[in-house]
Amino acid sequence: MLDAHHVVRRPIVTEKNMHRAEKRREYTFEVAKGANKIQIRQAVEKLFNVKVMGVNTAVLKGLVSRRGTHVTQNSDTKKAIVKLAEGFKIDLI
Repeated sequence: MLDAHHVVRRPIVTEKNMHRAEKRREYTFEVAKGANKIQIRQAVEKLFNVKVMGVNTAVLKGLVSRRGTHVTQNSDTKKAIVKLAEGFKIDLI
């Protein structure tokens, strides 16, 4: 079982995600790759003291880079888009 701080690694703060947070109460987080939606929901509710209505997840494949004949690939990451209930808000900045 993962701790709440290990499930939610960091918020993803971009212009698109901040607009999504302001207009639709949807916040984006980088999460542990092995975490499921239930664990993500419980972790966000515990860490930020909010009510979560829904969780969407996506696995982002790592980019492949080449330098001469040497090929490397970054590790895959998982992100979660968390929708909060009416009246709840998370201050990221």
